[in-house]
Amino acid sequence: MFYDLSDKELEALKIIRNSLVHQGSIPSVRELMIGLGYKSPRSSAVILRTLEEKEILRKKSDGRYQIVDFEIPEDYGSRAQTIKVPLLGSVACGIPIFADENIEAEVSISIEMIKSGYKYFLLRAEGDSMDEADINDGDLLLIRQQQDADNGDRVLALIDDEATVKEYNRSGGMVILKPKSTNKIHQPIILKSDFRIQGIVEEVISL
Repeated sequence: MFYDLSDKELEALKIIRNSLVHQGSIPSVRELMIGLGYKSPRSSAVILRTLEEKEILRKKSDGRYQIVDFEIPEDYGSRAQTIKVPLLGSVACGIPIFADENIEAEVSISIEMIKSGYKYFLLRAEGDSMDEADINDGDLLLIRQQQDADNGDRVLALIDDEATVKEYNRSGGMVILKPKSTNKIHQPIILKSDFRIQGIVEEVISL
């Protein structure tokens, strides 16, 4: 879809992608101006409008832009056989995490990473509570949406209206959500039935 973009538009798109993945937001007109080496914000505003006209960007109801599509690196599968999965921001976001206004972008994911019959979404990991489980700050997590889990699964759970990723363990009538971290400040969360599983972490994508 990028065959008709100018070099400057491709450079702008790269800056926007990097900001979205690592900062969680699309850069402002002024930030994009600085990144592109322009002296006037008008030039970067024109780039944004052009990318919107070419259906690379889309304006949400709140006036902010979102990327319609960008591709995961080739290491994660064929570009020719992909489906679009919504990126819903950071894992610490509150409910409702599935609302349209929380979609930051639509990411092309290899169909080989997707199991038939399930819905998927992506979240950006925050913090170091799961670094021993190879989930590091800034990683993208491919979440398979479901409400049950097996012991040892890395789950996305909703506790006190906040989402968290931990290792799931059920023992008797209790559920223990364990951090897997080198930072011992993170402690297990012990629950009965006052939480909901939102999904299972199926892939961790380090960009």
